[in-house]
Amino acid sequence: MRQFDAEYLETTRRGMWDDSRDALADLGLGSRERVLDVGCGTGELTRVLREESDAEVVGVDVDPRLLSVARGVAPVLRADATALPVRRDAVDLVVCQALLINLPDPVSALREFRRVSRDLVAAVEPDNGAVEVDSTVPAETDLARRARRRFLDGVDTDVSLGSAAAELFDAAGLGVVSTRRYDHERTTEPPYSEADVEAARRKITGEGLADDRETMLAGDTDRREYERLREQWRSMGRDIVDQMGDGEYERRETVPFYVTVGRV
Repeated sequence: MRQFDAEYLETTRRGMWDDSRDALADLGLGSRERVLDVGCGTGELTRVLREESDAEVVGVDVDPRLLSVARGVAPVLRADATALPVRRDAVDLVVCQALLINLPDPVSALREFRRVSRDLVAAVEPDNGAVEVDSTVPAETDLARRARRRFLDGVDTDVSLGSAAAELFDAAGLGVVSTRRYDHERTTEPPYSEADVEAARRKITGEGLADDRETMLAGDTDRREYERLREQWRSMGRDIVDQMGDGEYERRETVPFYVTVGRV
C-alpha cells in the first residue's frame, strides 16, 4: 500500500468540500448513527462527516503518524482496511476517500466494509488519469500531463479507478445505489501563499519530480527521458517564478472524484 505524510494529505485535500457537499447526498448523513471513515489520514473527510451528521464518527487508519493528527478531529482506531477489529453490522455507514486507489486488492477492503456495515458503504475515489491543469505558463499544462502519464505508468495500483469504482462494488457483493462526480479544484493566484511559493521553488530545483523518480523509472520511462523531463520541469519553474514576481501567475488543477455508494 502506498503511504503519504500528513503534509501531503493536508495539501492535496485542502479546501475539498468547502464549496459544495452535494455529491455526498446519497450517504444519508442526517440519519446515520455510527460511521467509520477508513483510511482517514489526517481527518479531512472525518471532519465533514461530523459536521454533516449527528452520528458517532470514528476515523480508521493504519499509520499512527496520520492518526496523531486525525485524533484532534474525532476518535480514531488504528487498523488495516482489510482487517477491521469491528464486529459484523456494527455501523450503518463505512466511508473511504482516496483509499481504494492505493490498495493492491481494493475488493478485499470493500468486502470487509460490507461485513461491518449494516446499511451503506461509500467510496470517494479520484480518477487521476483525468486530472486537468490550466496555467498561465504555457509549458506547464503539457509538462504536467506528461509527468502524470509517466508516473501512472509506474504505479502498481489502479490510481485511476474512481470512475469505475462501481465495478469493484459489484465484485464485493454490494448493490450500487449511485455514483456522483465531484471536481476538486486547487487554484494558485495572487496574492501567493507560502505554500504557493514553496511549490514554485520545488519546481525550480526539480524536487517535486525527484520525489516521483523511482515510480517513473518503474514504468516505461528510462533515465535519459526522466532527466530530459526534469530539465524542462526546472525551466518551467523559472518561468513560474518570473510570472509570480510580476503577479501574473495563475494555475488551476481539477481532480475528478467519484462518490460511489453501495448497499449491503
